[in-house]
Amino acid sequence: MIKKGDLCVKVLDVKGINMNFFTEDGELEVLDNISFTVNKGEIVAIVGPSGSGKTTILNVIAKLLTPVSGEVEINGEIGYMFQRDHLLEWRTIWHNLLIGLEIKHQKTPQQCEKVENMLRKYQLYDFRNRYPKELSGGMRQRIALIRTLAIDPEVLLLDEPFSSLDYQTRLMVSDDVYKMIKNENIAAILVTHDISEAISMADKIIVLTQRPASIKNIHKIKLTIEGEKTPLKARTAKEFREYFDIIWKELNDNEKKHY
Repeated sequence: MIKKGDLCVKVLDVKGINMNFFTEDGELEVLDNISFTVNKGEIVAIVGPSGSGKTTILNVIAKLLTPVSGEVEINGEIGYMFQRDHLLEWRTIWHNLLIGLEIKHQKTPQQCEKVENMLRKYQLYDFRNRYPKELSGGMRQRIALIRTLAIDPEVLLLDEPFSSLDYQTRLMVSDDVYKMIKNENIAAILVTHDISEAISMADKIIVLTQRPASIKNIHKIKLTIEGEKTPLKARTAKEFREYFDIIWKELNDNEKKHY
């Protein structure tokens, strides 16, 4: 986490978000007074029961949905990385990476150079002229992240970005994605159903209740790790199992109350 003096630099402030959807059966209350902050360089994970509104929170932050009440204050651009990589199969990797810059009319020599440097930095430069179908699932997700980072977001939204990968690849890619986020020094919000993934990657975990979702708890994650943290090393920390049991119990309590 980056600090300015003794104070953390806040880049996102979610204030009292309430969200309803209208269905054939009437009004459906989805989010109930959701409030939290995210600081620069911080990774925040959101976990909760299925259908509790995790993705809805991301969509409100990204201004894809307008809440019934509440507001979102953000300093800078938002980048959104979805479950699927959404790479265009008819464009090379290089031209896929430039899509966001083209849409925002920011395709300058300086921005193209930055993208090229990221490809080199993360050992993907040799694949720039290939097509998405020629890359593995893990490589495609890394490319999708670089494409998102190309627009210089202040906050990165990640909606279960590893869900389509097999377990071994998930572990490897989560290490790479974590490194990239921390190296680029941006804030990130990770929506996941995987408690272990949340603990291993996040600085802070928000636990939601059943719908209408409110915040049941916010855990600041502090793990004892030798050397530089990686998600894989985080899973070996002595505190890992304790966090897992606490969050599992909170989510299980939600399920029992629902039924």
